[in-house]
Parts: sequence; structure tokens; C-alpha cells
Amino acid sequence: MSSNTKSKTLSSSSSSSSGDVYTILKDIDILPNSNLHFRFQLPHQAQEFLDKREVREFMSGALAGAMTKAILAPLETIRTRMVVGIGSKNITGSFVQVVEQQGWQGLWAGNMINMIRIVPTQAIEFGTFECTKRAMASLQEKLKQNDCPKLQIGCLNLSLNLSWISPTAVAGAAAGVASTLVCHPLEVLKDRLTISPEIYPNLGVAIRNIYKDGGIGAFYAGLSPTLVGMLPYSTCYYFMYDTIKKSYCLTKNKKSLNRMEMLMIGALSGFTASTISFPLEVARKRLMVGALQGKCPPNMAAALSEVIRQEGLKGLYRGWGASCLKVMPSSGITWMFYEAWKDILLVQKSISI
Repeated sequence: MSSNTKSKTLSSSSSSSSGDVYTILKDIDILPNSNLHFRFQLPHQAQEFLDKREVREFMSGALAGAMTKAILAPLETIRTRMVVGIGSKNITGSFVQVVEQQGWQGLWAGNMINMIRIVPTQAIEFGTFECTKRAMASLQEKLKQNDCPKLQIGCLNLSLNLSWISPTAVAGAAAGVASTLVCHPLEVLKDRLTISPEIYPNLGVAIRNIYKDGGIGAFYAGLSPTLVGMLPYSTCYYFMYDTIKKSYCLTKNKKSLNRMEMLMIGALSGFTASTISFPLEVARKRLMVGALQGKCPPNMAAALSEVIRQEGLKGLYRGWGASCLKVMPSSGITWMFYEAWKDILLVQKSISI
């Protein structure tokens, strides 16, 4: 057979094979209209679950938290060091100290556990907030429409209509408590990895050593002050954001905020909440990492007394500047991302919010 004949045969064979493959792909609907694309269909039950409003709110919170922490990890590292009294007492000095001792990667010390922590924390927090706020608003509406319960004490009649309670404040408190109870061990691990990377070089070693030193209870060190501190912080945080947002929209005659407005209002909410609850944050951090220095205060009151005795009242706000530098952008960016993901996952899917 001549070379030209062989070439034609191969070309014909190749063309035939190519045509056969194309025909097969067309037949199974992978190549409709000659445009290559692939389809992935979830099982019906899984799709129904993912389409639920609550699930998408949890997903929005998780994605917002993860994106925010990836951006702001260095500020979290510096804030934690200053709050617990490690190294320099100012922001610039602490930054330089971390870079000199651990390199640039030291600014992201503990960030892996921080990312693992923040995804469930923010998912639970935002999801709980939205669900509780709706439940409280629905309960108040039902009590308005029906005869609300009444409590009689002697000649005193009290109407329990709950109209004086803010659904947003209750939802904020519930969000903080729920996320803390579930995710507190991850917070302990994150702080240990951030403060003492030489003792806890990785997550596995940290879990093993903490359990060896104190058992399961060691993972909940500082839980009481965390819960006590979380209540005013979380309540104020969500209440401020929701209230300022509604007031601003009413004043400007707007139905929604743009991204920059969300960023600014979120930052202001975080600043206010952090300022109010910061002394409790100092006590919480002292209890959580006190064991590392061999002098862990027995309770929150003792931790606060120790700080005042050693540093005076101003010691209760040591690291407050660094905390605000972290909390304000973190709060603003988190709310901005959360509202953006809600727009994508709920509004664009025609799920009423």
C-alpha cells in the first residue's frame, strides 16, 4: 500500500473515531449544540436540603467568616499576644517582634486552626441569629393578635406580651452562646498555637498535650468568662448593626445598603461591642492561657483582680487598640461578605429574606 493510501486510511480512521466519540457525547447530552459542558445533578433529597433558607444562611455565615479570617489573620495574632501580655506592649513593636522571631509566616501562626474554628463558628452564629430573630418576631406577632398571657400578683396585673424585648438583641445573645458552646475547644487550640508555637508546633501536638495536661476539661478552660463576656458583646454587636442599618436606610430612604455602607456600619458595631465587653475579654484570655505561665487564676473575678492589682484599671484595656484594629475591619468585612453571600444564595434563588 502506498504512503498516500496509508495516510488517507489513517485520516479516515481518525475522522471516523472522532465522529463516533462526538456522536456518543452528543447522545448522552454532554455536547449539546457543539458546546462542551458537564452536568452534575445532586440527589433530590440533598438538593432540597441545600435549598432550605436556614442552610443557606449557615453557608453564608461560614463563607463570610472564612474569607474574613484569611485576610485578617496577622491582626488576630498581634491582638492575642497583646491581650495576654506576651512580648511588646504596642502594635508596631509586636508586629516587628513576631516577624523577627518567626518570620512573616509567624503572623499567620495558628491560622489553620483559626480557619477550622471560624467556619463552624460563623455558620452557627449567623444561622442561630437569623432563626432566633424570626422566631422571636413571630412569637411577638402572635401575642399581639391573640390575648397575651397575664400574670397576677396580688392586685398587680402584668401583661406578658414581650413587646418590650428586642428580637435582634435576644437573637444576638443566642447566637453568641450557641457558637461558643460548640466551638470553644477550637478557640483554646487556636490561642495555644498562636502564643506558644514552640510548645505546640502543630494541631496534633496541641491536642495531645492539652488533653495530657488537663483532660477534656482543659479544652473548655475559660468557658465561663467566655460565655459571660459573649453575652454583652454578641447582644450589642447584632443589635447595633441591625438598628443602625434600619435607621440609616430610613433616613436615606433606601431599601438596602451598598457594600461600603455595610462595611462601615459593621465596623462601628464591632467597635462598640468590643469596647463594652473588653475587660471580660482580657479576663477570658488570661484564664485560657494562664496555664502556660504556671499561674492560672481560679476564676474570672480573680483574673480581673489580678490585672487591676498588677496594672491598674488601665490594664483592663491593655491591647484594646490592637483589638479595635482587628475587630473593626473584621466586623465590617464579615458583614459585607455575609450580606453578599445572602444576596447570592438567597435573593438570587428567590428565597424571601
